[in-house]
Amino acid sequence: MRAPSDSLSAAGIPTMTETVRPGLLARVREDVLAVRARDPAARSAFEVLAIYPGLHALILHRVANGLWRRGWRFAARLLAGLARGLTQIDIHPAATIGRRVFIDHGCGVVIGETAELGDDVTLYQGVTLGGTSLSRGKRHPTLGDGVTVGAGAKVLGAIEIGAGARVGANSVVIRDVNVDGRPDLAVLHSRIDVRDLLLCSQ
Repeated sequence: MRAPSDSLSAAGIPTMTETVRPGLLARVREDVLAVRARDPAARSAFEVLAIYPGLHALILHRVANGLWRRGWRFAARLLAGLARGLTQIDIHPAATIGRRVFIDHGCGVVIGETAELGDDVTLYQGVTLGGTSLSRGKRHPTLGDGVTVGAGAKVLGAIEIGAGARVGANSVVIRDVNVDGRPDLAVLHSRIDVRDLLLCSQ
């Protein structure tokens, strides 16, 4: 297997090529750099590692997800519960989370079992990636690369949010969002009835 080489993400954050699956420490390094790149208040890597609950939740999730994928379901759920108590961020251990994800502030964030997050996703406090069905199949949203979800937004059901989309604070989104490669579009809505969902240019 070829050793990874350094490269840059779309956000200019140092990362590794996709020739190998990065280990936990490599992912933590990427996550720390992502926080420093996206949060002006982050003054050092040590500060990020020490006091950012979003980072702590991601680290513990990556361990819990590894346990889940290996069949250690109870241990994974137990670790996820402990992480929720420590960080106030609830991530199901089966959720799929990409690289360089940034959970800012984090309090009240909920990520459901079948949710899928791409790379370079940013979530703010109070975000829910929830389900609208009692079925055991896919029932939580999929977020493409580079998606930003504002504080308090609820993205519900087995829907897809296209790469580069920005979901406004306190929005309720229950339908697919495709920004057609235009990251300047934002989803702005505050009602559960989203039949008149607005795609507005910022």
